[in-house]
Amino acid sequence: MRKWNAVLSMGILALFLVHAVAGAFQLSGIIPGGSVIMEKIALVMVCLIFIHFVIGIKLTADTFTAIKKSGTSYFKENKLFWVRRISGFAVMLFVIFHIMIFLGTNNGAYRLNLFEGIQLASQLLMVLSVAIHVITNIKPLMISLGTKSYKVFLTDIILVLSVLLVFMGVGFVIYYLRWNVF
Repeated sequence: MRKWNAVLSMGILALFLVHAVAGAFQLSGIIPGGSVIMEKIALVMVCLIFIHFVIGIKLTADTFTAIKKSGTSYFKENKLFWVRRISGFAVMLFVIFHIMIFLGTNNGAYRLNLFEGIQLASQLLMVLSVAIHVITNIKPLMISLGTKSYKVFLTDIILVLSVLLVFMGVGFVIYYLRWNVF
């Protein structure tokens, strides 16, 4: 199950990067929005995220069973594990907010929903929770996919992901400014 989850995670990450970078360009007004391809990518990604979430719940439930069986949790020694689980749960909550904010139709036509301070805050928190979740999980993902020299690429991957996540956050801020200032 863990190997399938790793392959699933790579698919989610690839789709997420395409969706998020293209979305940041759209939110910034650099390219026009409303692409059918973006909609299909988002739909596939949501399905994969849901499967990933179900697997994560199962693995977390197994952890709670092991804790109950052993009588101790070793929380201090497993902080990174819990950061991964909690950040994954946060990502799910903020993805739901993201869908609610950007999925607007009226009589079959796409309509933008209001984007004010609360919406901006929720989307920046989504970017932050995705950053924490992806960056803390990149090393075990590379190991589970059999990358032999993951240490060589780990810092480069984290740097590229960090730059892209900052770009995504800036896209949300520009979108907020376009709604409320310009």
